[in-house]
Amino acid sequence: MDLGFGPEYDAFRAEVRAFIASHWPPEDGDLKSHANERAFIVAAIEQGYMHRSIPRAYGGSEQPYDIARAEIIREELTRARAPSGRIPGNGLVVPTLLEWGTEEQKQRFISPTLTGDIVWCQGFSEPGAGSDLASLRTRAELSPDGTKWIINGSKIWTSHAHKSTHIFCLVRTEPGAPKHAGISYLLIDLRQPGVTIRPLVQMTRQKEFNEVFFDNAETPVDMLVGERGKGWNVTRSTLKHERSGISAMTWPLSMFRDLVKLLKEVERDGQPAIKDLRIREELAAIEGELMSLVYSTYRSTSLDIHNQPGDTFSTMRKLYMTDLAGRMAKLARDAVEDDFADMGGARLKWIERFMISLSMSIAGGTSNIQRNIIAERVLGLPRERTSERAANSQGAAA
Repeated sequence: MDLGFGPEYDAFRAEVRAFIASHWPPEDGDLKSHANERAFIVAAIEQGYMHRSIPRAYGGSEQPYDIARAEIIREELTRARAPSGRIPGNGLVVPTLLEWGTEEQKQRFISPTLTGDIVWCQGFSEPGAGSDLASLRTRAELSPDGTKWIINGSKIWTSHAHKSTHIFCLVRTEPGAPKHAGISYLLIDLRQPGVTIRPLVQMTRQKEFNEVFFDNAETPVDMLVGERGKGWNVTRSTLKHERSGISAMTWPLSMFRDLVKLLKEVERDGQPAIKDLRIREELAAIEGELMSLVYSTYRSTSLDIHNQPGDTFSTMRKLYMTDLAGRMAKLARDAVEDDFADMGGARLKWIERFMISLSMSIAGGTSNIQRNIIAERVLGLPRERTSERAANSQGAAA
């Protein structure tokens, strides 16, 4: 069975590979420089290799849908460890603005967001509103002259807030409305006196998450996305892209490549761990499931592009990938075992990956909630009784 894309796409791959080789790594060798990453992204957009679905009017390359070309670009960027143009929060706000934003919002924010000049974080969860997001209490009130929103409250588990310039935020603007109503979706500049950001130290010693406090913070009245009090509908678009981002193929394929490299370096019983029969069996099983995930994703995306019915895999992809990432991290942990004394930075990173993999069953919607969605919307099973659903929601929030 030939799973290649064919001669036309082989030529395109060579073209993309040549472009990357001529632009990355940068001449000064600084792989982490924002200026270097930005220059690469701008050049890639000009060539039509990046932000392909974004209209040129908003800074994208506006290319026709072609799943094979998109996959070839992803593969070549990953192979060369070149910038992908993906910044977690930015990948959520851009499609949301394309769907719900005003023309002024699109013109103002999308292009600098694509190049990383503006960096976004997500202001959804609160100390008392995690899985039960509609219970949020951060409020926004119009100023007496009606020109700006005044925001008070707090958000938690805000990824990369300490590195972000802006936040897309859910706030309650109609306190007397029912729980899912009265919520609005605001764009807020974090670089102002009324905002305090406190990093949360994780068990991995990283500070990816943050608390964000608003004390009479301000944002112009025209930074409302969608209608006032109807932000819940806008939120669904953002969450849809968050889950698809978590289930994107780049990071699990890269993770598998790194896993194979680790297993060749780590020794067990005087030989590379990859020669251990049990490890080889598990590695082969993971690779097989990973490939099935890749080609199922191709099929799902193709059906979606051509507006064809019958796709149910998209609802399963995030759950499937979460479990697969956990298996890869666990295999790496078992291979390294407890030999911390001989561990360099690359090996130690796998211990961190294992701990992070535990959180993937929560990020972007818990696995139990995702299983409920699959059961009810795909398999047609009856909904939980209200009392059971409330108990599960409280358990997920805890």
